[in-house]
Amino acid sequence: MLNLHHLRLFRAVAREGTLTGAARRLNLSQSALSTQIRTLEAALGQELFERRGRGLVLTEAGRIALDHAEAIFRTAEDLVATLRERGAPRQALRVGALSTLSRNFQIAFIAPFLSRPDVEVVLRSGPQAQLLAALEALALDVVLTNRPPAQDAASRHIVHRIAEQPVSLIGPPALAGRELRDLLENEPLILPTAEDALRAGFDALLDALSIAPRIAAEADDMAMLRLLARSGAGLAVIPPIVVRDELASGRLAELARLDGLSETFHAVTLRRRFPNPLVRQAIDAALARTPEAG
Repeated sequence: MLNLHHLRLFRAVAREGTLTGAARRLNLSQSALSTQIRTLEAALGQELFERRGRGLVLTEAGRIALDHAEAIFRTAEDLVATLRERGAPRQALRVGALSTLSRNFQIAFIAPFLSRPDVEVVLRSGPQAQLLAALEALALDVVLTNRPPAQDAASRHIVHRIAEQPVSLIGPPALAGRELRDLLENEPLILPTAEDALRAGFDALLDALSIAPRIAAEADDMAMLRLLARSGAGLAVIPPIVVRDELASGRLAELARLDGLSETFHAVTLRRRFPNPLVRQAIDAALARTPEAG
């Protein structure tokens, strides 16, 4: 039988790269740690480390063992976190959202749970790399983004495409009725920054129309684009959902729909043996609101 205690010690040595550092972190003597690593190697019938200078380097068998050890302990942590949540009087839904994402979209995603007495919603924002790391560490249940992470055979991420929003030219109601070309050629524009996929599509549209735009401002944050549009700095290229309240009140108007441009929203989850059931409910609710997202 594989001794999981020995496997945990092996993982610590692999991460530290030395017996001395691992023994210090584990509060064990170096000799005791060395003995238990040798016991694990004997049980597996393979040497897991080779010495190089003052450090230890994983053998091929050691790399395979470490991959399996990480999977084993992730499953254990998943189990503990899930059962702890299910035993609590209120379930938690921990949502991470890209800091530049539309606030209206975030609110719509968590709205079904805000009035439920049995659910506590925790919403955190930040850069995508930080949010995905928190997802991997089981500190988040789902990450909302408009930039789906790259996928490969080793990825544990599941990317759910939950909504697709059209993109429009938004501005003062007084400009309603003018042709799209007239607006693009003669009015100052508020645009996403060049790193945004939405900007690439808009630049291609301008190129096809042979229009050199007059850019008033650029921002990588939907909330800032919304504020700039409200301030009257120019016409904003954004999904109408971002300025839903301003459109409803008549403060801003959808002057033209930009055909061929859209913004896609994704919910990123982790392949887990015991997923938080609230996540599935949230994704299903989002899909029900926007069936075209698929």
